Amino acid sequence: MTFPPVPSFIPVEVCSSVGLEPSTPLDQCMAKVQARIAKDGVAAPAADVAGLQKVVADAKASGIDLKVVVMEKSPGIDTPLRDVATEIGEVHPDATVLVLSPGWAGTYSTSYDRVTLEAGQDVAKTSPNPVVGAQAFVDQLRTPIFPWTTFTIVLVLAVAAATILTRVLRNRAKSTDHAEMGADLPT
Repeated sequence: MTFPPVPSFIPVEVCSSVGLEPSTPLDQCMAKVQARIAKDGVAAPAADVAGLQKVVADAKASGIDLKVVVMEKSPGIDTPLRDVATEIGEVHPDATVLVLSPGWAGTYSTSYDRVTLEAGQDVAKTSPNPVVGAQAFVDQLRTPIFPWTTFTIVLVLAVAAATILTRVLRNRAKSTDHAEMGADLPT
């Protein structure tokens, strides 16, 4: 299997997720990350692999094809984490990819919208333990989202109905007042 050329925005810190030195060429790092991901869905330091494999298996049981990359060190900015996730997602298009580093997270998915992914990122990156962070991410994906669109439509319709009802009652009261006033006039 050949992999597309690795863009230069992939951080060298991704090498640590597969036990390579940061001086290793990036295309070799990403090839090894992709190979680990293809094997069991996890590219992480050895201490985290077993726990993350369990999270990936549990997610799969829930219908989530999860791939996880853990970097021991954070790159200079957090944006490259999403770039790494996108690179992995291009090879695994139906997967949801989570890339964690200390204090940061990046994601990619064609199954979940960006709002859901970023909510998951927010909970994942707050944990110093990547296994706990990955589990929190999966839990967030499983959490039903409040149906804001439906709520807004119902609220607008309720306000419109209340406005119409108020207008009808006001017109009825006005016509009743006019009828009473007409009855009180001397003939």
